[in-house]
Amino acid sequence: MISRWLGNRTNRIQRASPLAAVRTPENAGVLSCRVLDPVNEPVPNAEFAVSDAMGRKVVSGGTDPFGAFMTTVPAGEYRLAVSAEGYTPYRVTATVGENTLASLGDVTLQVARPPELPEPGDWEIEQTHSSIGFTARHIGLARIHGRFNSFAGAVRIADRMEQSAMHVVIDAASIDTNVKMRDDHLRSADFLDVGRYPTLEFYSDRFAHKGGNRWAVTGALSLHGVTRTVTLDAEYLGLGTGMGGEARAACRARTELHRDDFTVSWQTMLARGIAVVGPSIRIELDVQIVPKG
Repeated sequence: MISRWLGNRTNRIQRASPLAAVRTPENAGVLSCRVLDPVNEPVPNAEFAVSDAMGRKVVSGGTDPFGAFMTTVPAGEYRLAVSAEGYTPYRVTATVGENTLASLGDVTLQVARPPELPEPGDWEIEQTHSSIGFTARHIGLARIHGRFNSFAGAVRIADRMEQSAMHVVIDAASIDTNVKMRDDHLRSADFLDVGRYPTLEFYSDRFAHKGGNRWAVTGALSLHGVTRTVTLDAEYLGLGTGMGGEARAACRARTELHRDDFTVSWQTMLARGIAVVGPSIRIELDVQIVPKG
């Protein structure tokens, strides 16, 4: 009877083992951990990357809703890097044995210190080191990439960043997709109608801190004679010093516009019923600002 009890207990332990339901290939093992924040709450969607001893990436992905990940890799030595928005990256080495579980247990990420904000005052976009680009779907397959070559902008940094303001003016005729015939069509009345609406303008209403170096900049965009509220998902990259010793601040931002919202409704369909130009346009900005004057 004792032997039967011991046998049942062994079976229970095997069923409870993390590897019980994982069939590992020959000469492979399992690497796992759970990612937590400083108050022991799980960090979902944290990015992890596993590299071998030569620095070559073996596998990467994101943690599950409970902050955990588990991956099968060939037995050997590995480096694990874990990162998440607003936290300091975590790096550790691990040895994975054949048909064994190498569990790193709970990995706690520390809150990253946010980058220093620009000094209050008037700043302007430095066009030479800035870009305003866009991407549109073409015939349901490829993506067309373009940019605006001429623009200007001013940013007034307030004592409280949330009270700052921004104004950007874009020369509509400067649209450039590197194909003259297409650019001429985009400038025509079918699209931007630059003769009637020579500029696109954005006035911000508010800056909202989303945590870490993430900000939401909401404002009014005027395009093709129509004004709509849009929100830029912005990533603040911090301060630097230019070649002339001047202070510089940089950020990236993106948003998505729907052409019909701005009455840019020209459309032609292919024989298969696929639109030549997709209904939405992805806007991406890389911006550097310098003190005005």
